[in-house]
Amino acid sequence: MRWQTPAPVTNRRPASAHGVSASCLAVFALTSLLLLSPAWAVTMATDPKGFEGIPWGATLSEAPAFPLTYSEDRIKEYQLKQEPLLLGHVPVQSMKFSTVDGRFARVTVRYQGAQQHAAMLQHLQALYGPLDLTPGQTMTGANQQYNWRGPETEVNLTYDGKLETGVVFFESRTWGPKFAEVMGGF
Repeated sequence: MRWQTPAPVTNRRPASAHGVSASCLAVFALTSLLLLSPAWAVTMATDPKGFEGIPWGATLSEAPAFPLTYSEDRIKEYQLKQEPLLLGHVPVQSMKFSTVDGRFARVTVRYQGAQQHAAMLQHLQALYGPLDLTPGQTMTGANQQYNWRGPETEVNLTYDGKLETGVVFFESRTWGPKFAEVMGGF
């Protein structure tokens, strides 16, 4: 076995190693920012100030087509039960309405399939404004996230291209943050 003598210990890195690691770090950071970007935010053309005619902050009550499915101190969730379950013309798997402190604050919509995803994007853009679909500006790949913001409403769509599952959150910008207070104890 051949032993090598260790290199002398210094406080300086060789210039080439420092340059490579800085370059690698810069490329990694840029790639991470592009891949993990939270969303492409678009200002809403028209803020609905609620969801499907129900204003944010309204009180919701249980009904046969709208049963209470979860209840804790400050949060209640209602599941819309109707057939077919549609958002616009897009078939969806579930539509959950959430309240915090008795006030309507969020709707969570789940859907499945690449065709439904394309239709959902088209529907949301028709309602809230077009996305910037310029190559290099859109999120493609395994995970896609889009965001529309209005003064009172925020809409976030997340799509997993591998599983072909999507979730859309419609949230009050006033009441929605209260969920973080309840969950995190802020």
